[in-house]
Amino acid sequence: MINIGKTNQLKVVKVQGPNIYLGLPGSPMVLLADKKPPKPFQLGDSVTAFVYIDGEGHLAATLQKPLAEVGDIAWLKVAAVNYYGAFLDWGVPKDLLVPFNEQTSEMQAGRSYLVKLVEDAKGRIVASAKLDRFLSDAGPDFKTGQQVSLMIAEHTELGAKAIVDNTHWGMLYQNEILRPLRKGQKLTGYIKKVRDDHKLDLTLHEPGYGKIEPLADKILAELDKSGGMLALGDKSPPEAIYAAFGVSKKAFKQAIGALYKKQLIVIEEHSIRRI
Repeated sequence: MINIGKTNQLKVVKVQGPNIYLGLPGSPMVLLADKKPPKPFQLGDSVTAFVYIDGEGHLAATLQKPLAEVGDIAWLKVAAVNYYGAFLDWGVPKDLLVPFNEQTSEMQAGRSYLVKLVEDAKGRIVASAKLDRFLSDAGPDFKTGQQVSLMIAEHTELGAKAIVDNTHWGMLYQNEILRPLRKGQKLTGYIKKVRDDHKLDLTLHEPGYGKIEPLADKILAELDKSGGMLALGDKSPPEAIYAAFGVSKKAFKQAIGALYKKQLIVIEEHSIRRI
């Protein structure tokens, strides 16, 4: 079965002049829309191709990798706007339609928006900016410390609202953000807390002590490379610690505390020294 809006592993079933047709047993043939395939194809060749519906309503395939597939939420740029709606560049020959009734505000050419790719009632691939229809505020099945994929959705006074695993909303609070984050950015995060109302508090730093030992080893290695002293200590700003080691100040203090207990370092306000 060929999955529309998805990448498929297909076979070359017909070659007619410059036209190459792909398919699977029991499925309709799909024209390869690419004008200049990277190599000549022979009958029976396996081809990895993305299948979509072209402007005339026919199945088509491309070897180009799309920026998103059906079911994904993606940050896409508007290529054009007309009386049907906005058309997004999603990396395939036919632009992706966002009908006006699927926009939260009037989209403008040249700007990018977060959208979810879906199939409409007629089986056409379209996009919707009305993400609240597809994402839940409550995530009771998530666990504290669980690693998740995040996409930054918007900045608020509290911090950054993020999409969790493509299915839920979560919040990164300001004290968890130690570097600039842009809308649409994808990154790995962790569940910091599942609140009583099942809403998700997020962190970009791996919770618990499992990461402290590797971090302590890294700090020792940096001390050895720098002649036994680092200009980071108890009073150093979180931004300086993150720039040096990519961790929160809390994690850094836990790691140097462990080294201090082992009598491997001396901790000062703005530096640490190797013993």
